[in-house]
Amino acid sequence: MAKITFLGAGSMIFTRRLARDILTFPLMRDSTICLMDIDKQRLEYSRKCVEHIVRLGKYKARIETTMDRKKALSGADAVLCTILSGGVEVWRHDIEIPKKYGVDINIGDTRGPSGIFRALRTVPVMLDICRDMEEICPDAILLNYTNPMSMLCRAMQKKSEIRVTGLCHSVQSTAMMLAGLIGAGMDRVTFLCAGINHQSWYIEFRKDGKDAYPEIKREIKKKKNYWKSPVRNEMCLALGYYVTESGGHNSEYNWWFRKRPDLLKIYFADKNGVPNSGRYGRILELYLDRKASWKKVMEEWIEKTGKNEILQPGHEYASRIINAYIGGDPFLFNGNVPNTGIITNLPNNVCVEVPVLADRRGFSSIHVGNLPAQCAALNNISIAVEEMAVEGILEGNAEKIYQAVCYDPLTAAVLSLGEIRSMVNEMFEKNRDYMPGFKKKKA
Repeated sequence: MAKITFLGAGSMIFTRRLARDILTFPLMRDSTICLMDIDKQRLEYSRKCVEHIVRLGKYKARIETTMDRKKALSGADAVLCTILSGGVEVWRHDIEIPKKYGVDINIGDTRGPSGIFRALRTVPVMLDICRDMEEICPDAILLNYTNPMSMLCRAMQKKSEIRVTGLCHSVQSTAMMLAGLIGAGMDRVTFLCAGINHQSWYIEFRKDGKDAYPEIKREIKKKKNYWKSPVRNEMCLALGYYVTESGGHNSEYNWWFRKRPDLLKIYFADKNGVPNSGRYGRILELYLDRKASWKKVMEEWIEKTGKNEILQPGHEYASRIINAYIGGDPFLFNGNVPNTGIITNLPNNVCVEVPVLADRRGFSSIHVGNLPAQCAALNNISIAVEEMAVEGILEGNAEKIYQAVCYDPLTAAVLSLGEIRSMVNEMFEKNRDYMPGFKKKKA
């Protein structure tokens, strides 16, 4: 009987979605699901949601809850991490301070000044989790859903022997979107996707065994399709390959879309000038809304969610990976792993997002080779920033954090070096309580 532990189980969406998926597999229907969170109220609501799933599915699973991380990890076969270090009231400064300086951020959880400071708060916690796992459950796999994915996985893979990979739904969700665009079901398409998290590339996309890119490009040039995802469509037409993750996310990782008010209006407003989902601070708005309404949302979910929905697995990778690790069918997925020569024109050992096979041995990465030069160029810029940031966090070196932000493409397109230093120091001040390892509290 497997034990699967959720760290950050108070997450409103991920816990119930992943628990539902896990329990649809015969090997895990009698598993122990351990929910751990530092927020007692949210933990209790998550317990109610998972118990609702167990009840409707008539599963034999056992549900445990605890606020003690070491207790949660004891005996675990797999650990799922969905934590948020510092909470929304701290995170909001990652968005609001850059905006004051003219850096307009949509999501702010992956890279750039916002992603770097989220990493600053979160890397120490993730390394503590790894150390606990090394002591308590060294054979367990760690599946991370927490952002900033690349920087967190890079730090853990650099400092720990725990088998860890990072998971993101953008690869499969974008593949489904592209298949729909060309009128194909997923049973008719195959693809090879590789790069870095939130900036991976479909370097092959085939329909019925034939290259589908000519058809994809014809479709995205059509006005009705172009404006459904203008950022990614524009990038594909310019660079030749489609990128994972939404336009709002991707617009933060380059110079092209968010550096001027007129560009923001073109790419992130509808025909009436109303800002769309790519607008400034969109995900922050959602989190603040959820903070006020999360209890009601969870109660309504328990009341309205029926058996048919409970018994249908979703498209997240985690359940299939865990099933493979405990003895089920091997499963091929895109995960975040060290670059051990997998992508040959990206630096060694950095965190890359590539095809990975999960089975009883753990994770085996699949060789990709070279990315197209124009795709590798954009990845390498992001990697350089992330490497400086991770080094700065691990060393407690505020100057390296500043230097990492200096090379962020969007920030550099808007601010001078002196303005960046002022912005970074203001962000340091707001994060003072979350960086005890830093020798200096400013850059």
